[in-house]
Amino acid sequence: MQPDNNPANTFDPLRPRLLRIAYRMLGSVAEAEDVVQEAYLRWHQTDRAAVRDAEAVLVRTVTRLCLDVMKSARVQREHYVGTWLPEPIVEPVEGDDLTLTLMMALERLSPLERAAFLLHDVFGMDFDEVAKAIGRDPAACRQLASRARNHVREARPRFPVTEDQGRELASAFFTASRSGDLGALQALLAQEVVLYSDGGGKTRAALNPIYGREKNLRMLEGLVRRTGPNASRLVYEGLIDGLPGFVTIEADGVWQTTALAIEEGRIATIYITRNPDKLHTILQAVRKDDPS
Repeated sequence: MQPDNNPANTFDPLRPRLLRIAYRMLGSVAEAEDVVQEAYLRWHQTDRAAVRDAEAVLVRTVTRLCLDVMKSARVQREHYVGTWLPEPIVEPVEGDDLTLTLMMALERLSPLERAAFLLHDVFGMDFDEVAKAIGRDPAACRQLASRARNHVREARPRFPVTEDQGRELASAFFTASRSGDLGALQALLAQEVVLYSDGGGKTRAALNPIYGREKNLRMLEGLVRRTGPNASRLVYEGLIDGLPGFVTIEADGVWQTTALAIEEGRIATIYITRNPDKLHTILQAVRKDDPS
């Protein structure tokens, strides 16, 4: 049998997994796609006949490319305007249960800790393979993953809600926040609720997190006062990076995602993304059902 000389025949079936790894590493769909495309170009130049395990080689290539990107990304985020949030996605990410909250916890780790945890705990690679991917010995990889695991454990909800419960709370929050129903909002928000808003300097957004129920109630009340009640148009309800949430077109014409972390039946964290650079992927997904 003649060897298959078409690199796409081995690469394309692995592309979804490689994209998932790169997205979880980088928090950006666009950067993940760039990394995977670079891995594909390198696969073209590889002596593929000498490769025993194409998946292992490609995961290793993508991981190392991601580590390079993460080093420069950390410098860029030091100069980011306001709060940085991962790029939101609406499609479920098969094979892992990392929510936006957990991805934010991973952001506080070193690139190597994040890589070791994701490759082993999320994508099921043994530590020998992880070691080859990140250039450390297996014992060091175990330590890296263990430190990351502790951070993730602290960020996991203690009393997770079902998808139906999350959808109901998200719907109630949308209605109350857009109508200015402060009584309903007070009942929905945890006392120590935190709101993060990412405009990236491109659109109006809170530059710093807003802590506490009273400050968030005042902010939401002021927003309704400025725009008038029910000025948002709801275009999608469902999971956003594993959290209940929704996509809206706001009174200023800006598309916006809102994702909610829920603890003990109340909203503990609100993640709002308004940076248009981060919404291309999610808009493509929701516009299939809402072409306007």
